[in-house]
Amino acid sequence: MDFFETIMFPFKWLVSIIMVGFHEGLTLIGMPAANGWTWTLSIIGLVLVIRAALIPVFVKQIKAQRGMQLLQPDLKKLQDKYKGKTDQLSRQAMAQEQMAMYKKHGTNPFSACLPMLIQMPFFFALFQVLSGISNNAKAGQGVGAMSHDQVVQFDESSIFGAPLSASLLHGGGGGNQTAVWILSIVMILAMTASQFITQKQIMAKNMSEEAMASPFMRQQKMMLYILPIVFGVGGINFPIGVLIYWTTTNLWTMGQQFFVIRRMPTPGSPAAKALAERRAAKGLPALSILTGKKDAAADAEAEAAIVEAKGQRVQPQRKNRKKK
Repeated sequence: MDFFETIMFPFKWLVSIIMVGFHEGLTLIGMPAANGWTWTLSIIGLVLVIRAALIPVFVKQIKAQRGMQLLQPDLKKLQDKYKGKTDQLSRQAMAQEQMAMYKKHGTNPFSACLPMLIQMPFFFALFQVLSGISNNAKAGQGVGAMSHDQVVQFDESSIFGAPLSASLLHGGGGGNQTAVWILSIVMILAMTASQFITQKQIMAKNMSEEAMASPFMRQQKMMLYILPIVFGVGGINFPIGVLIYWTTTNLWTMGQQFFVIRRMPTPGSPAAKALAERRAAKGLPALSILTGKKDAAADAEAEAAIVEAKGQRVQPQRKNRKKK
């Protein structure tokens, strides 16, 4: 077992245990153990459990991104302050001021990346479990918590006549090759379309004017079209079981991003303006851009203004007296 396999071993066991648990639960309620739909629902259940467990990580990532966005004006001023200064002392002073700024606001550039790094081992493990089914079935081995019998059941199972272990490029499984082609193409299109829609709605609704005008935006627009093509081309090598996983997780991401854009949009973005207008129309207070809850600071300022207004004494006006 190489170093990478050693690292991935516990993650493979975890994801395979979840999938086996769903499979056994579905068989207990009457679904056939070797049926392709039983294993398909097990894969979907696996994705839902993993993604649901990572919701707190995702929320932390959103808050870190919001914190970094709030710091952008201050970071821009800091960069302008040291613009053109390339000596060692200036660079060291700039780095120290940046770290002090991050510490003061409780965020840093790596906070937004850390949640994604936490998720990567789970996704690699999912891919290894699902894509290694056929090889392990032929070798008489199990995969993680899946026994050899369960591996064989998965390898021989199919939906719409297409084996879950078959792929568009390599076929396999001895099923209906036309069904493999049609189902693979449909899944690849669904996988790439959901990914494109997710990124498109982020760029169209959840980016501020400053972000849209940045040079980095040009690269983002290129990636919007390049990544779906890369995944689409790579999808011809993915077994149908893996395509089910990727499509399910992409649909989850799309729904999750829709919720975030509607409830916790990026400050200054069209979605943030739309949220403010909706809440103002209903007479509701503003929401914090970091938590998506009531902005306590804004409410405190409003209450203070009301108290101050009430505390001002209104001088009574004297009535004009009639002269006798």
